[in-house]
Amino acid sequence: MAKEYLLSKIHKPSDLKNLTDKELIQLSDEIREKIVETVAQNGGHLASNLGVVELTLALHRVFDVPNDKIVWDVGHQCYAHKILTGRCEQIHTIRTENGLSGFPKRSESDCDCFDTGHSSTSISAALGIACSDMMQQNEHYTIAVIGDGALSGGMAYEGLNNAGRSGKKLIVILNDNKMSISQNVGSMARYLSRIRIKPSYLLAKTKVHRLERVPLVGKPVTNGMKRLKDWTRDEFFGQKKNMFEQFGFTYLGPYDGHDITQLQTALNAACHKHFPVLVHVCTKKGKGYEYAEKNPKYFHGISAFDVETGEPKSSSKGYSDVFGSVMCETAQKDKRICAITAAMAIGTGLSSFSKKFNDRFYDVGIAEEHAVTFASGLATQGMIPVFAVYSTFLQRSYDQILHDAALQDLHIVLAIDRAGVVGEDGETHQGIYDAAMLSTMPNVTVFAPSGFQELTLFLQKAVYHTKGVAAVRYPRGGEGYLPKEYQSSDTPYVFLGDEQADTLIVTYGREFSEVCLACEALKEKGVSVCILKLNVIKPIPKAAAEKAASFPTVYFFEEGVRAGGIGEHFGYELLTKGFHGSYHLCALDGIIPQAKASSVLQKAGLDHLSIIDAVHHA
Repeated sequence: MAKEYLLSKIHKPSDLKNLTDKELIQLSDEIREKIVETVAQNGGHLASNLGVVELTLALHRVFDVPNDKIVWDVGHQCYAHKILTGRCEQIHTIRTENGLSGFPKRSESDCDCFDTGHSSTSISAALGIACSDMMQQNEHYTIAVIGDGALSGGMAYEGLNNAGRSGKKLIVILNDNKMSISQNVGSMARYLSRIRIKPSYLLAKTKVHRLERVPLVGKPVTNGMKRLKDWTRDEFFGQKKNMFEQFGFTYLGPYDGHDITQLQTALNAACHKHFPVLVHVCTKKGKGYEYAEKNPKYFHGISAFDVETGEPKSSSKGYSDVFGSVMCETAQKDKRICAITAAMAIGTGLSSFSKKFNDRFYDVGIAEEHAVTFASGLATQGMIPVFAVYSTFLQRSYDQILHDAALQDLHIVLAIDRAGVVGEDGETHQGIYDAAMLSTMPNVTVFAPSGFQELTLFLQKAVYHTKGVAAVRYPRGGEGYLPKEYQSSDTPYVFLGDEQADTLIVTYGREFSEVCLACEALKEKGVSVCILKLNVIKPIPKAAAEKAASFPTVYFFEEGVRAGGIGEHFGYELLTKGFHGSYHLCALDGIIPQAKASSVLQKAGLDHLSIIDAVHHA
């Protein structure tokens, strides 16, 4: 007899209400199977999603979504939520062009109440929603689901501080899996560990809270017991009010995050509070898939893989690997070299560095703002700090780069990974703003390598031959096409091809590969073109702009935002050099949704075929 799949019967959250405990366990298994199957095909966030299946089921059993609002912090754990809110049939399209987003998206479903993608924002957003409900006299619940890793970000505490003293009806669920992406670090990780090992006190506290459900006498008895509970806690268990209670929250937990019955009991208890409540649940990242349980760091965000073996379907050396190797080689020779990461040691290629030079490796947690100012402090004392960070997360530290580093002309190095289009993670993760952002600041130099050798050269330039803030930006993945005759250079710019041609193409970074392919094809068509490759994009080399101004026609192709980008600045430099020719700028405009990077570039006119068409038919 064929197995009957429960998942095929779940079309909306209310379909969960009448399931038995046995059916919920079966449904949990089916959801995990669906998630593993999907991520194996499309890539994505696996371990974090597997860890919250029971929690997601409990949330949708207790609350009435979309009337009640759930804000998922970061949102990388929302796959089960999407499956249960009418998107199961589309889940196979997640992270693909025109498919479901890998993160919550309001335009996708009314069950997604807030778009997320970056860490530590959920409490602030949920408080805003809760306050709005109160002002509009809506009796709905607002729930923020935040991981313990996100509590290493300062914005979470701003939210806790404001929410705790607000008195508003708000439920914060702390999903404690002892990890963010890499192992959690810092005082908060140690603090949560201490909370987890007080079972005697927590059992007593849970029993007191259950009295609230007793009709008529429950609440009066509970109020009377509160003083006894506090006295018992202080006298017998030596535990004063925990941090969350001191913020103004009623603390419930910790609870087993994989026990749906226990979770429902806890969430129902939280519903009876009309003020801020924090429910602490403990989950296992990667739950239910052996390989992800054993290695949750590797399976946090992963490319397509083989379900049976857990091995990636393809693997090749990337820019992050080269960066990590260069850092180790440099640190071996120079004890001033320090490496900083914001909970991204694996993603940024610093795993080996963290083991070989542990005394000079700093994982500051998900705290990019702190990382930059911390680096600035190191720099004042003669150290050479290198902060490795994804482009999309560097945005969070704009003020610190300007105020704490650039204005003081301190020498820190920013290794900007995932610069440019990143593809399937979508608009919240596209690394297309860093060049425009950094171009506004004084005492900042930005290098843009187009290959592994140049990354090595420019890192050395950034570390030893550049004053102030030195940034090296490089894309996700491997090296693109480079002509056989091309020789890498650490000079600020390079002219290639026919310098007597009427047409000049200017570019930098990964886009150089597309321009080279285009120019080779144009040459075969009898169209002579010169290339200006910018190795330093900020400040724009004056001599390069002066020479470029002599060309009748100039094209600038940029894998970055048009507004405020390097192409706009280069156009201005041309004018200051007396340029009277025709200037054409092709760059990215608007919000860039998820799709393969090649598709994004093609649609934006930045692939080599589009470049050929633009120049040949001008």
